[in-house]
Amino acid sequence: MLDTDTIRQTEMPEEMRFLFDQYPRDSWDAHPGFKEKTRHWLGAHQMFRRVAERVRLDTESLLDRGMELEDYAGRLSHYGGNLVGNLHGHHGWEDRSYFPELSAADPRFDAGLEVLEQDHADLDQVLDDFTRTANRLIKLSDLDEVQAREEAGQVHATAATIEAFLKRHLSDEEELAVPIILHHRLRG
Repeated sequence: MLDTDTIRQTEMPEEMRFLFDQYPRDSWDAHPGFKEKTRHWLGAHQMFRRVAERVRLDTESLLDRGMELEDYAGRLSHYGGNLVGNLHGHHGWEDRSYFPELSAADPRFDAGLEVLEQDHADLDQVLDDFTRTANRLIKLSDLDEVQAREEAGQVHATAATIEAFLKRHLSDEEELAVPIILHHRLRG
């Protein structure tokens, strides 16, 4: 299990902001270099934020007794599996394809790449912890409701960690990558 205190809590390092002031977030949509591929990538990030929030909110509903355990277990299986599987796939694609493209276009990207890759490694550990705990709760939902509800506290803590992690990491990633894409007219 990853010690969540070791996960980066700080804002994006200044060396990662080299083009962000020139291409602030509120100007992206209007930029002629902002193409469909970039919109899809940002859309995937929005989906991850929403699904992580959904898992946390559902768990809070279970803990507050606003949702039946059987319903929660099904939703946790669906949304939790969706979140974990798609994040692993997305980050693998970024590491193998997307980040090398950005690095080749602008070597200054490498200053932030190390930070983002460490984030991906840390997130993988958190997702593994979440998967183990969520799977245990789902199994217990058929065997022992009291124990399953006790396990929900750990699922909630890990889901909240994932949600906070994604909020910071995805924003940092976007604010590093999109200005490079716009500046070099990539992904057209």
